[in-house]
Amino acid sequence: MAEIDQGSDKVPAKKSKPFRKFLTITSLILIAAWFIYYFICGLTYSEGSRSGVLTKVSKKGYLVKTYEGELYVGGFNEGSGTAVVAPRIFYFSVYGSNEHIYKQLDSLQGERVILYYKQVFKNFFWQGETDYFIHEVKIVK
Repeated sequence: MAEIDQGSDKVPAKKSKPFRKFLTITSLILIAAWFIYYFICGLTYSEGSRSGVLTKVSKKGYLVKTYEGELYVGGFNEGSGTAVVAPRIFYFSVYGSNEHIYKQLDSLQGERVILYYKQVFKNFFWQGETDYFIHEVKIVK
């Protein structure tokens, strides 16, 4: 080991620490990536509820299975069959691939329900097909 002479004390020369520098930079990049991921996919953009008739619930995906569904929100007509507002379908995913919510939705197909959702800025393919994630279901009586 190289030594530097400082009077009567001999102090070892400092070695460069490339691995520590690499580890620090990698850690900072991973932390920044996590914050970006959380901001885009984890932060709630809006919250709300939709009511209608639950028409479809399914488990989709080749490698990553997600729970998806459709809610018939309806439309308005004048009574003579002329539609004032065309019927609408609300497409949703189940929050966090929660199997409990999926089973509850599956048993309520064809029923009138209120779905409580959270909307994110953008989702990744393993989260679901839509930006709307259902976290609670209530039956309309």
